Parts: sequence; C-alpha cells; structure tokens
Amino acid sequence: MAFLSSISIIGSGMTAQQLRLDIVSENVTNSTTTRTENGGGSYRRKMVVFQSETGRDTFRDAMAKAAYGLAPNKGYTTAGGVKVTQIVEDPSPLRLVYDPTHPDANEDGYVEMPNVDMVKEITDAMAATQAYSANVTAFNTLKTVISQGLEIGR
Repeated sequence: MAFLSSISIIGSGMTAQQLRLDIVSENVTNSTTTRTENGGGSYRRKMVVFQSETGRDTFRDAMAKAAYGLAPNKGYTTAGGVKVTQIVEDPSPLRLVYDPTHPDANEDGYVEMPNVDMVKEITDAMAATQAYSANVTAFNTLKTVISQGLEIGR
C-alpha cells in the first residue's frame, strides 16, 4: 500500500532530524571542552550530512526483476526519504583565547577553544526542530487521509 511508503519516508525524516538535534546538543555541551579522549586537542564542532533516497529502481534492476519473474515491478525498491551518510567535523579553525592560567594553555598563554559558535548551533537546532515538526504535521495529515479513506468503505 502506498501510504506505508509515505509513513516510511516521514519516519526517515524524523529520524534524521532527531540525530541532527542530538549532534547540536553534543556541540553545545562541548563548547568549552579543551581536551578530547584521544588527546587530539580541543573539541571540534560536528555536522550531519544528509543524502536523499529516491526509492527508484535502476533500469538494470527493473529488467532483472522482469527477467526472473519476481514481484511485479512498480519502479520502486525502497520508499525513499532521507538518510544520514556521515557525521563530519567542522574544518574551521579553533578559537584562540588568552588565558595563561588554563592548564591547556600553550607557552604564549593561549588556549585553543572549540570552534563551536552558539549562534550557528541555535540556528541548526531551530531548523532541525522545524523540519521535525513539518514531518509530524505530514504524518498527522496522512493519518487523517487514511482514516477518512477507511470511512468511505462503511
């Protein structure tokens, strides 16, 4: 049924935006972290990379299905949607802050602080929240359409 693929697409969007919001939370939490576990220096801001999923079969896949008599081909193998391909570190430079009393200060008294910008993080959090909310609205609309469609059969 087509509405199941719609639910899957909406669910993929909600999952992706939830992960985006989790990464924003991690960035905000580590905005003053000057040491990482692996000894790599200050924390670096992380970003989520999304990729669209079209859900369409390639021509080769469609021909293979037809040749081997598999299920009728409707041109789709997956529902589509969005997926997170990777979480990358922001390559922008770290901020230098003068604090000679800090234990991680260099010989000149400067500390490398994380490249986390609170304005960017709040903006990303707002965008992720709005996208998540739009997916919830789409899901609620789909529920209404399905329930009204079932009422027709009465």
